[in-house]
Amino acid sequence: MLDIDPTGIVVRYNVILERELTPDEIARELFPSDILLRNIVESVYEGDEDEVIIALKEAVNAGKDPFDLIDDALIRGMDIVSQLYDDGVLFLPDVVIASRAMSDGIEYCKQISGKAPEYKGTVVSYVVEGDIHDIGKKILTVLLRSNGYEVIDLGSDVPIDEVIQAVLKYRPIMLTGTSLMTTTMYSFMEVNDRLLENGINIPFVCGGGAVTQDFVMKYELGIYCEDAAFVPKIADMIIENKGIGELREKFHVH
Repeated sequence: MLDIDPTGIVVRYNVILERELTPDEIARELFPSDILLRNIVESVYEGDEDEVIIALKEAVNAGKDPFDLIDDALIRGMDIVSQLYDDGVLFLPDVVIASRAMSDGIEYCKQISGKAPEYKGTVVSYVVEGDIHDIGKKILTVLLRSNGYEVIDLGSDVPIDEVIQAVLKYRPIMLTGTSLMTTTMYSFMEVNDRLLENGINIPFVCGGGAVTQDFVMKYELGIYCEDAAFVPKIADMIIENKGIGELREKFHVH
């Protein structure tokens, strides 16, 4: 047998790390070490609405503050899902089911704590009057909520007066409108004008199959958004006091 000194062997790389990790393996690397928090985070990641409540009850019975669990576990779990979605590891259905589990958990924590969570900001979202196609709105609503924003979802086929009333009532950081049909998107201009008449200068983010950047650029408050995934990023810039010009520079195609 050859007498080989193993200290002289150069290890080229870690073979274990070389293999491609599955989404679940990547996620588990991000889960907290605290087993009670980990169970909640994993339930959100899995989108298991029943298991989220069970895990929350176990954590509360062990002495965890239900309100703290919103940030420490529920939103943390959703952050992991959002991060993996941004990285192309997870897909939109994963985000949707995780968001539902998170939302159920937040409602449970609110009920037993008697308090409401603090949001980064409020957004009003709607589909234009005459249009019932709300898939795009549902997607951006999920993404905004998973990123810590309160969303006032007005639904689809929403009259202009109702949109303006909601903005006046909730004072959101931005308004989002979607339109799939060319015949309905022209109401965006009237909403823009009505906002200005009421002294409201918030960004008005518009998207949908019928909407183009050139069209949105025609009105003062308009921000064109081609991909719902950009909406939380737009919201983050708004709370950093970025103006409409800066938002257009960042998100419009030049």
